Amino acid sequence: MREQTKVIQIGDRKIGGGNPVAIQSMTNTKTEDVAATVAQIHALEEAGCDIIRCAVPTMQAAESLKEIHKQIHIPLVADIHFDYRLALAAIENGADKIRINPGNIGDEERVRAVVNAAKERGIPIRVGVNSGSLEKDIIAEYGHVTAEGLVKSALQKVAMIENMGYDNLVISIKSSDVLMSIKAHELMDKQSRYPLHVGITESGTVHSGNIKSAIGIGTILYEIRYVCLSLVIRSKRYARQNLFCGHLGCVKGA
Repeated sequence: MREQTKVIQIGDRKIGGGNPVAIQSMTNTKTEDVAATVAQIHALEEAGCDIIRCAVPTMQAAESLKEIHKQIHIPLVADIHFDYRLALAAIENGADKIRINPGNIGDEERVRAVVNAAKERGIPIRVGVNSGSLEKDIIAEYGHVTAEGLVKSALQKVAMIENMGYDNLVISIKSSDVLMSIKAHELMDKQSRYPLHVGITESGTVHSGNIKSAIGIGTILYEIRYVCLSLVIRSKRYARQNLFCGHLGCVKGA
């Protein structure tokens, strides 16, 4: 069991180090629409969600996090792509955790700006890598997208942030290929003591997505005995349905 992983604090929740599995979902509202986003998060809280993630594609979305955070009762994660300034604004507006892919956030100085802001506030960064955005040089090295390539990419990004003096990190390595996801987590389990955020990316519609997620995440939970991670199940249309599959996939503290 991964009881020796680093303990990470996300708002008032802890993952890692033997803490219970935390179930995470992601809103599918426009984050700029505070009322709709808060209403969906309240429904997810009622369904058993432990951590919520919101997309932050615009500066208005980043600024909306402040009011959203005031009205909910679970930790709030900001999902950032491409623009490091959105990460800085999300941190400023109260995000409890930031999700970035350092590979698409810009050059090293932009990554450093995000790391320094997170360090100042003491909030964790989830380093996210998925099969759809793997670097061309890594794909060339392995011939195609592989579990080994996902792990290598993630560890390179973790090393970059560690070299900036920060280790308040969570790792995610996702693929829409269930078998690739399982293998990648098995490999990462042997090479890292950071908590892992586990999910199947682009899993599909509510029915096919639940099947893929249940098989993939269930196998990971069983084979590697994860008790110290953040678990996410997403379908493209139904945020609340994700929680049904999530509760089937794990028993907290098991």
